[in-house]
Amino acid sequence: MSNTAKKLTLFSLTWPIFIEVFLHMLMGNADTLMLSQYSDDSVAAVGVSNSILYLIIVMFGFITTGTSILISQNLGANKDRTAKEIAVTSLAANLAIGLMLSIGLFALSSHLLSLMNLQSELMEEASKYLKIVGGFAFIQALIMTNGAILRSYGFTKDAMYITIGMNILNIIGNYFFIFGPFGLPVLGVEGVAISTAGSRLIGLIVSFIVLLKRLDYTLPFSILKTVPKDHLKNLLQIGIPSAGEQLSYSASQFVITIFVNSLGTEALTTKVYTQNITLFIFMFSIALSQGTQILIGHQIGAGKYEDAYRRGIKSLKIAIFTTIVIAASFVLFSSDLFSLFTNNEKIIALGGTLLLINAFLEPGRSTNLVIINSLRAAGDVRFPVYVGIASMWGVSVLLSYLLGIVLGLGLIGIWISFLLDEWIRGILMVIRWRNKKWAEKSFVHGSSL
Repeated sequence: MSNTAKKLTLFSLTWPIFIEVFLHMLMGNADTLMLSQYSDDSVAAVGVSNSILYLIIVMFGFITTGTSILISQNLGANKDRTAKEIAVTSLAANLAIGLMLSIGLFALSSHLLSLMNLQSELMEEASKYLKIVGGFAFIQALIMTNGAILRSYGFTKDAMYITIGMNILNIIGNYFFIFGPFGLPVLGVEGVAISTAGSRLIGLIVSFIVLLKRLDYTLPFSILKTVPKDHLKNLLQIGIPSAGEQLSYSASQFVITIFVNSLGTEALTTKVYTQNITLFIFMFSIALSQGTQILIGHQIGAGKYEDAYRRGIKSLKIAIFTTIVIAASFVLFSSDLFSLFTNNEKIIALGGTLLLINAFLEPGRSTNLVIINSLRAAGDVRFPVYVGIASMWGVSVLLSYLLGIVLGLGLIGIWISFLLDEWIRGILMVIRWRNKKWAEKSFVHGSSL
């Protein structure tokens, strides 16, 4: 293993990632919770804008997913110089992609929101939020890339501390702009957008300083004098199929949000609140899957295939057990959770029903998170994409329309479609992991993807 990288264990990797994921979700929920004291319509406006921004963030995953896998495998194979060259290439590539998408979001925000059939009363606030946060999306691209590099080297605590700082700054900024203390102007959604973009900018500056220090100021930026075609090709060869699964998911959610918009503002607000709450149910599985991906990547790079297989199975069992416990607890306290956001009894009642369905959905989602990340770490990046696209559109989107809109079940029908999608994909992913075809896909050892 590289002298620069830390000695890795699943626990040492996962708990800082868990805190980081929790704080990322807390940042989004802080916006929602604080805006809910201002206006339910503002919550809905930000929710729709974020559905577009999530789609854009997935674009950055074309590079960051490849970054994590390639750096982990190269470090496992003791190829430290190659790992650092990949890090530099990733930063340059995501900066270029981020700048292009930022310009597009700023210029086309109103047109994108119009495509989503957004109610006219929400358009102004949603457009302001999308212009500001989307216009600085390139900052998020670089933060994600820095985080992927640090985590691949085992420095998961650093990413966690940076996220803590960004959260604190974001919440302070929200307070100033939403509640207007000391005679400050109340800016509502616009203020939340400024706070979000500002805290990310500061986080980016700090993350660059930390990254350079952790890698002993030896990042070979000189390779950018000419386009590092081989590294870029490898990043895209892994990253495009990997991000394709996430892109398909975000695009399908974009279409489903259009269905929900047709049900009215109350349904849209319920969806936003419910999904914000359910994020906290599967965040442990997200952290565990990311830690598992890094560890399996190092094991694959070192040629330890059987260790990698056992690691994937053990992580899956932990994720499913933990998710069941958390989901059941959330069902018991559903009314209290929704009451944090709203006093609307219809939203609270419907949200409680959705959380009950979610309790059966989440073990399937946890299965997908852990096994898909394990397959990616081994270099088996295409199979999850093929299955994901077929299931997300053939099950989730299609049944959302049939059950939710045609049969009139509304959000309940849409949530049932989510459940079926997660379980069908999850079962197929477990079959793939158990047959060990991924062992032929190692990128570092020269196998074809």
